Amino acid sequence: MSDWQRPSLSGESNECLEVRTVDGMVEIRESDSDEIIVRTTPKKWEAFLLGVQAGEFDHFIADA
Repeated sequence: MSDWQRPSLSGESNECLEVRTVDGMVEIRESDSDEIIVRTTPKKWEAFLLGVQAGEFDHFIADA
């Protein structure tokens, strides 16, 4: 099991996503609600990150 990682841009804020790997799976949680953990496969996590980079989810942000 790896330690939780958070983006460097979050600084000292407690309002960010944290990610770690456990038993070959990727776990994601919100730092301020650490009891809720989402698990997914590395392949699905990679597809999600590529979608974020491509702007597929920008319509969820009011200012985008």
